[in-house]
Amino acid sequence: MLIMTPSVPTTTSSNPLLGNSPLPSFDQIRPEHVEPAVRELLGLCNQALETATAMDFPANWNHISTVLDTATERLGCAWGAVSHLNSVCDSPELRAAYNTSLPVVTEFWTRLGSDERLYAKYKAIDPATLNAEQAQAHKNAMRDFVLGGAELTGAAKARFAAIQERQAELSQKFSENALDATDKFDLVVNAVAMGGVPPDVQQATRVAAQAAGLDGHRLSLKLPCYLPVMQFANDRELRQTMYRAYATRASDQASPELAQFDNSALMREILALRKEEAILLGFENFGELSVAPKMAESPATVIAFLRDLAGRARPYAEQDIADLREFARQHLQLPELQAWDIPYVGEKLKEKRFAFSEQEIKQYFTFPKVLDGLFKIAETLFEVVITKDNAAVWEPGVSFYRIERPTADTESGEHLALVGQFYLDPTARSGKRGGAWMDDVRSRWLRPDTGHTQTPVAHLVCNFAGPVAVDGLERPALLTHDDVITLFHEFGHGLHHLLTRVNERQVSGISGVEWDAVELPSQFMENFCWEWDVLRHMTCHVQSGESLPRALFDKMLAAKNFQSGLQTLRQLEFSLFDMLLHTSHDAQDDILALQKQVRDEVAVVQPPAWSRNAHTFSHIFAGGYAAGYYSYKWAEVLSADAYAAFEESSLKNGQPDRETGRKYRQEILEAGGSRPALDSFKAFRGRPPELDALLRHQGMASSARTT
Repeated sequence: MLIMTPSVPTTTSSNPLLGNSPLPSFDQIRPEHVEPAVRELLGLCNQALETATAMDFPANWNHISTVLDTATERLGCAWGAVSHLNSVCDSPELRAAYNTSLPVVTEFWTRLGSDERLYAKYKAIDPATLNAEQAQAHKNAMRDFVLGGAELTGAAKARFAAIQERQAELSQKFSENALDATDKFDLVVNAVAMGGVPPDVQQATRVAAQAAGLDGHRLSLKLPCYLPVMQFANDRELRQTMYRAYATRASDQASPELAQFDNSALMREILALRKEEAILLGFENFGELSVAPKMAESPATVIAFLRDLAGRARPYAEQDIADLREFARQHLQLPELQAWDIPYVGEKLKEKRFAFSEQEIKQYFTFPKVLDGLFKIAETLFEVVITKDNAAVWEPGVSFYRIERPTADTESGEHLALVGQFYLDPTARSGKRGGAWMDDVRSRWLRPDTGHTQTPVAHLVCNFAGPVAVDGLERPALLTHDDVITLFHEFGHGLHHLLTRVNERQVSGISGVEWDAVELPSQFMENFCWEWDVLRHMTCHVQSGESLPRALFDKMLAAKNFQSGLQTLRQLEFSLFDMLLHTSHDAQDDILALQKQVRDEVAVVQPPAWSRNAHTFSHIFAGGYAAGYYSYKWAEVLSADAYAAFEESSLKNGQPDRETGRKYRQEILEAGGSRPALDSFKAFRGRPPELDALLRHQGMASSARTT
């Protein structure tokens, strides 16, 4: 955890947010540095804006970039570092500093995006002076000026700016409530209640109790604790207690001591503001505004896509839930299946049907070995080298890496050229936002002020269990196979950001990529978690050191699509709820009524009436996926079809074809946002995307159905 020192006066020379270091000084940043740095950097940005919009300033892409982009880059990197620390090591002092500066930072970015003088300069740029990357960035900028309110005037413009500031405040509070409601839950149970829970989880919860001066096991709602309890705990009452606490976080149904974190009012206000924003910009609803810069043509297109896929998946989901209910009755003496039983019964059914357990598999996935295997497949497929690097970090468990590309040099022969770098923060802890994500520290950019190429840097953040001490010795962290998939997913995002060859920062890496296509590279990487020649090199039993046996892998593969119907419908339920919430739903209407309507249409499982999972749906209320959660399924069509190219070209020894990997790297990863995502896909695949591969991969193709 970042140590926060008492507030002391700060100067430019001593403020790490204002230094010239190419990487953030995470070990030196303190809450008292935030406000002075933001104030100074905003001053420089405002000066740059005035210069670039002066009447006599040339309407030239490079001239504007040299003055304005170099100033906003400094602000973006400094504020990005503060925002990152706020997500991974929250404290009262840092939270206060962040929230104090959030309104002025939001106000600047809103004003910049709606400045009619700057809009006029961009309009006046001669397209003939732009290269292809600049032309795409310019096209995006013109669209974003309109969506950012540049064509609004008077009271409408002032109201638009006020909406942006209030939305930023509300989204931050929503995120804080979700974090606090999770962190402040505490349950201590005895060893009997933990029967069936994996030994490493029991050890971790025992250590947590001892650290608090307590006996027994201290449980939390962090996923490395919560999920194993729900999957393996034989104590049904414990599962129900944990489920209720998790499903009612940040809601009106939470326990009295956590009632202060209720997100209900925030959600209503956020939805109302989004609709008002959309109407100000000439859209009927926020769904239309959200889809405007995406691949999908309209909300109606998205809704039709989701309903079509739901119809295809529903028969499989119905069979899945029927199997669970029958197994629960016959083998577990559970005549009525409840929401808190489903993970437990599912695990027991899988063990019986496929003769293995998740706990058995977990022993082979030690974090260091998995990481080595991940790097190996990336190095082989994309012709790069990944090695440890040095940088200041915010937590001892964080590591830093560099990606390099072999380069032919006529004098010295082959050597390595830096491509990008990334931080990896894998472990769950108090004060760290849940989930997993990739975020950019900086983008690749041929800087107009120096003429040098700025290499990209990224954050990769997960929430896995950490190492545990057993008999006085520290054992490496163990990952579930789902954890492995998550790691590959986030690394796919990272590769998209880091391997780009685009020189304009607005369209390099993930920048400028349509939101409903940005999941393509991440979901693409997940496929390798099911390849034998990949898994056997990234497994190592925590005690024996042996690789995963082929027989066990074959069982895993047979179980790959176990309950895929249920899992697909769950994602489609979230996606449809999100889109309807931002299109046909009135902000003042009952959100729960809409959620029930969607479940009645799509789902085959109804949670208890007191469940409130929307109250921690941070993706859409605090994470940029509003009216865009469908992107996961939309991009899954792209990623499955892209991976099918590797299946079609794989070598006889099971290794992926390097030529296919090279083409994927060049046409998808290196292209970044420099052209429409559909064009990049076609350049790789030679045709538009097709749904067949997704249905086949998930065992829902018509020929895959068995009775």
